[in-house]
Order: sequence, then C-alpha cells, then structure tokens
Amino acid sequence: MSFGQGGPQWGPGGSGSQPPQWGNQTPDWAALAEASQARNRRRRWLLVGGGALGTIAVGAAVAVAVVSADGGSEQAANRPASQLPATADIPSDTAGTGPSFAETSAPPPLDPKDFISSATKDTAPLAPDLLFPGTRLTMGETVYKKGEMASTKRCATAAQGTLGTVLTKNDCTRLMRVTYSKDGVAVTVGVAVFDTAAKALKAKNDADNKSVVQSLSGSGVPDFCRSAICRSTTNSYGRYTYFTVAGFTNGKDVTQKDTAVFTTGDDLGEFTFRQIHRRGEAQASAAANN
Repeated sequence: MSFGQGGPQWGPGGSGSQPPQWGNQTPDWAALAEASQARNRRRRWLLVGGGALGTIAVGAAVAVAVVSADGGSEQAANRPASQLPATADIPSDTAGTGPSFAETSAPPPLDPKDFISSATKDTAPLAPDLLFPGTRLTMGETVYKKGEMASTKRCATAAQGTLGTVLTKNDCTRLMRVTYSKDGVAVTVGVAVFDTAAKALKAKNDADNKSVVQSLSGSGVPDFCRSAICRSTTNSYGRYTYFTVAGFTNGKDVTQKDTAVFTTGDDLGEFTFRQIHRRGEAQASAAANN
C-alpha cells in the first residue's frame, strides 16, 4: 500500500527489492497516523489548487472569448489595410431600410404656343375687341388712346402695296385692325389669321418693305400713312402674322430721328405679341383643368 507520491517505503535504507522486515517489533501507531494526516493535507491542497487553476483557465477562456467578440472593431482598426476584410465581406446594415416607392413625376405643363399654332386647337372666340380690350393702353408710363377697330375675311381689302398678294397667296382667313394714338402720332395694328403656324411664318417671310397694312382712321384720328412715308413692321407668332404702320396724323413724313413714332410702333407690336400669347395661355390652362 502506498500513500502520497513517495512510493513504497520498505524500511530504512531499503532498495525496494527486499521484503519488509517486520520481525517482532511493534509498529509506532502515532507516527503512522501523523504521517497519514500530513499526506491527506497535501492531497487536499493539491485538489484545491487544481480546482483553482481550472477556474482560472475557464475564466481566461471566457475573457478571451469576450475580448474577441467585443474587440473586433478595435482590432480591425489596428490592422493594416491589407488585412482588413473586403467590402463585399462586410454585411450591410439593413435594419434602417425604409419602404420604397415607385418614382412619380408630374406631367409637363401644356405649351400655350401649341394652342395658337393651328385652327384645330385655337378654338376660343376671336374678335378685335377680345384681342384689344378696353379704351386705353398703358405701356410703362405712356398711355395710348384706342380708336377704331375693324375685321374682314377679305384680307387683301385692308392691305396696301404687296401685302394683299402675300395674304391671299398664303390663305389668310381674317384680318383684324385697331388704331391707337398719342400726341399727334398714330399706329394701326393689323393681325392676319391663318390655319397653321407654317402659313403665318411663310406670309411673314414673303412680305417685303412694300407690304404694309392699311391704316385705320376714325374716332378722332384723321387719315394717316396713306401717302406720307411711315414706319412699318412685320412679325408672326403661332398662326398669326401681325403688322404695324405708324406715322404722324398731320401727314408729315417719318424720319430716322422721329423716335416717338418708332416707340409707338414698337409698343403696339409688343402688346400684340403679348395678347396672342395670353390667348394661348388661357386655352392651355382650360385644357389642363379639364
């Protein structure tokens, strides 16, 4: 029987190959008991120590695991770029993804010019007093008095020079006129109507410096620009070609120095363009609301 870790004790100085020599000697029971208790105490310490070491080992393993789980970002931050995971290996954060909706866009606004470029779409009522309303026209600080108005489907009868031929060749369907005056200067605006914008543009291009709308007198405005030299203009917008003829009411010829005549003609030409465009805007707005 052995105790502890010292191996069998066969007697003092024995080599382990000889049998124990008991003889007639009486064993020292007290010494044997004390030795047994000492060996038991050493064994308990070893067991307790082994358990503590096991606990420490388990704790170290847990600590390593915790550090590995929580310290991932720190370790990645301390690594060189060549050791970091590729972008495709990093999971994306989808926790905050919101609902997706199909893209929508508002329809483009209707073009007013489309409604005044052909007779099929330009169907609003049309008359000189609708295109040129009121009794006065204010452009900036200048006020013009409105005079006579006229309208005819025989376009050439209200034209002078080569304009009658131009209007007839391009199938003019109507010619409206209106006169404005201020301080001895008068201007007649003529608006020729065609079925298409292409015909209106061709009429403008066909007109020359002898294509002049016939001035319209009356309502306090005497005849003007029938024989004197006057200033005239030609433009088109949509299916409308519009003309101005401006001069002095006393029959005086217009020269390049007569800026009042040029200003009057330009103001009425600009106003006519705006009125035609407003006509298109009104019809585009009505179509959009239907």
